[in-house]
Amino acid sequence: MSEPRQFRLLGQRRFAPFFWTQFLGAMNDNVFKVAFTSLVTYHTALFSGIDAATAAFLISAIFIAPFVLFSATSGQIADKLEKSRLIRFVKTLEIGIMLVGLAGFYWHHTELLYAATFLMGLHSTLFGPVKYAYLPQHLERRELTGGNGLVESGTFIAILLGTIIGGELANMQSGGQLVGPLYVGVACVVFAMAGRLAAQRVPLSPAAQPDLRINWNPVSETWRNLVLARSNRVVLLSMLGISWLWFVGATLLTSFFPFAKNVLGGDQSVVTLLLAVFSIGIGIGSLLCERLSGGRIEVGLVPLGSIGMTVFAVDLYFASRHGAPSGLMGVGPFLAEPAHWRVIADLFLLSLFGGLYSVPLYALIQTRCEPTHRARIIASNNILNAFFMIASSLLAMTVLGAGFTIPELFLLTGILNAVVALFIYTQVPEFLLRFLAWLLVHTLYRLKKENVQHIPEHGAALLVCNHVSFADAVVLMAAAPRPVRFVMDHRIFRVPVMSWLFRQARAIPIAPAHEDADMLARAYDTVAEALQAGELVCIFPEGKLTANGQINPFKQGVQHIVQRTPVPVVPMALRGLWGSMFSRRHKVSGVQIPRPLRRGVLSRLELVVGEPVDPDAVTPESLQQRVTQLRGVWR
Repeated sequence: MSEPRQFRLLGQRRFAPFFWTQFLGAMNDNVFKVAFTSLVTYHTALFSGIDAATAAFLISAIFIAPFVLFSATSGQIADKLEKSRLIRFVKTLEIGIMLVGLAGFYWHHTELLYAATFLMGLHSTLFGPVKYAYLPQHLERRELTGGNGLVESGTFIAILLGTIIGGELANMQSGGQLVGPLYVGVACVVFAMAGRLAAQRVPLSPAAQPDLRINWNPVSETWRNLVLARSNRVVLLSMLGISWLWFVGATLLTSFFPFAKNVLGGDQSVVTLLLAVFSIGIGIGSLLCERLSGGRIEVGLVPLGSIGMTVFAVDLYFASRHGAPSGLMGVGPFLAEPAHWRVIADLFLLSLFGGLYSVPLYALIQTRCEPTHRARIIASNNILNAFFMIASSLLAMTVLGAGFTIPELFLLTGILNAVVALFIYTQVPEFLLRFLAWLLVHTLYRLKKENVQHIPEHGAALLVCNHVSFADAVVLMAAAPRPVRFVMDHRIFRVPVMSWLFRQARAIPIAPAHEDADMLARAYDTVAEALQAGELVCIFPEGKLTANGQINPFKQGVQHIVQRTPVPVVPMALRGLWGSMFSRRHKVSGVQIPRPLRRGVLSRLELVVGEPVDPDAVTPESLQQRVTQLRGVWR
């Protein structure tokens, strides 16, 4: 099997130094936080003024606070400054912060460690907008899904490594003396210096808006950024979708310690195992996005991810319903219990589907928001993430304080996930429609796309295609790099149940002049408005499905459209749908063959796209000739 295309980025300067810079930063964050939490939990006497019962929550809150306070400001800075310079400044700042942390660990000084925790949160706040604004500047659109997948998987692997390293170093002893704090402090400084070295090779990344005047008021700027994000409904709901994933993730991660101890009967090594399973699942799911999406930004994976998250969160509740543990066991005895493998499978699959869910949303935000405001939009996303993580903690404390169990908290989270998903998909039907299209061409058919790059990624164009089956629009929807509006016969548009789907897809019903002249005029007006707005519109110039597999004569509609709104016309041809369950019956040697029997499940089909045609050169006859040539002899 050939190497996935996304991994080639790790050998290229435009991506690799940035990847290792963010990887080392994420790992260092967690080495510091986990070590600090472990020390105040198991060696409380070393630190003055510490309450071991609440220290973990306080450390987490202190780290998150800068995201709420300074994300808006950091987004402006990232849009105003050249990004490689900003990255190097942030990584230099990290070395200074870790020196403060080293002093705190060496002297067991609580206030210094709390200060270092806050400053590390500030460091991450400054780096966050740069992290996701950098990628669209250096990766092509077809590489964004793979690049984001690598970053997401790398981040969670770094979190896992940081957790293991921090936990192990914190409790190291030499000659009966605890030397862990000193080792942790030194390790954090070393990792910060390694990150700074990696940042030195990050290539130049021009400022998006160098003349931007920074508003230093975090409250007013936070509100302004949220209003800015709200101007693009798809972007805003994508941000809410990502923030919801952080809500689910925070609920699970903060529950691992009591879940392992009180429900599963596992010791601290079992907590590490659960975290490892969760992190590996997220990483694999993020990497799978590249393969499942074919290198494109496939928002159809988002509903697939949310369905999986709901199913396995709910099953985690049922898998965890057994008697209270009689004692604490290590990883070996834990894995010897068959029931625990179901828990591990649920955690792994839940996180894997979480990876499928998050990566397309990040890529969608990067491509749908204005480049001059990209970092500020990412900053707004970080603010929402922080609020949702705080909300997850409040919900968990409320639910558990009311006497419910942790498995019941997981059940509630799974149910809430389904409710949130339904809300988002009713507000942005594009997610659900792309999911249905993706499901069709990945279960019933094997779709091959040829020269799809001729469909423009930006700007208006009129797509024309032969009309073979009732599934043509769905196949084209799955293959196109961006949303398409279809011109559709009014009789098909009114089919019960399907009519709702067509309306959500913003299809344009049309009728012949002799049937409904007003509807025909409205259809042409709507097509003109869509093209003027820079959208893709697709029309089937035959006006009806083929009854024999041959292409029917093209009608005058295409020429009328481009005369009114001159845009490039992209000819396309579908191969392999004739004879499928969605096409009409046809005759071979006078015998009618039922459509499901000739081509069925997992049949191969192809979409062939031709070069765009200048609107002045468009005639029905020339377009029909081009489409016929593209289709060839295979129907």
